[in-house]
Amino acid sequence: MAETLTTGKTELVALAHARMQQTLPELSWTTREKLALSCRILFDNGHDSGLSGQITARAETPGSYYTQRFGLGFDEITASNLVHVDEDLNVLGGEGMPNPANRFHSWIYRARPDVNCIIHTHPLHVSALSMLEAPLVISHMDTCPLFEDCAFLAKWPGIPVGNEEGAIISAALGDKRAVLLAHHGQLVTGATVEEACNLAVLIERAAKIQLMAMAAGAIQAIPEVLGREAHDWISTRKRDQATFAYYARRALRQHSDCLR
Repeated sequence: MAETLTTGKTELVALAHARMQQTLPELSWTTREKLALSCRILFDNGHDSGLSGQITARAETPGSYYTQRFGLGFDEITASNLVHVDEDLNVLGGEGMPNPANRFHSWIYRARPDVNCIIHTHPLHVSALSMLEAPLVISHMDTCPLFEDCAFLAKWPGIPVGNEEGAIISAALGDKRAVLLAHHGQLVTGATVEEACNLAVLIERAAKIQLMAMAAGAIQAIPEVLGREAHDWISTRKRDQATFAYYARRALRQHSDCLR
């Protein structure tokens, strides 16, 4: 006979989290492998925009990170062709060079010691929304990991290759995990590669359904307390791992070469 039919919601949430901790496995991929998988996941989810966009993750050496080689598309990234660079974008390991726009990542890493991965892309629907100079509106349960967690840079500061853009973008991000950049694209951060990848997929979906809803009528707000509840329910390390693992399995069916 069921024993939880009269259990309160708070206790049920705690029970679900405990079961996730006990049941969902840890991921065994290395940071480089997770970055390569993320590139393929993002490619399959509409984040490809030629050579625009960067993904970085802190490396073992302080003040350095892994990123993709400039000249390769997201669908060409493998664990072995990533480059290891310092804050001045000098290559410490690997061949080629990083994207010159990676400079503003260093500003975020310096300002946010909690951030270990940054993803910046120009996906179609995010880019379209950015042209309206309108912030991201979170009004659906699935997109609530971004509820009160997506900043907005309303004015485009120009190409992000100077230190000025680094200061502007890192200040606009503040203590949030994501920022919508007007006339530009999106940037998400994560304590893990998995977290950042999931948020990057999600922000493009959020922009898409926002544009669809705006075309149909006025978007109605959700109650703040429920938005925060959904944000915290979905935004956990174990949920991030499980979601990333699903995206990775799907990507590996199409891109079996990315882990080499």
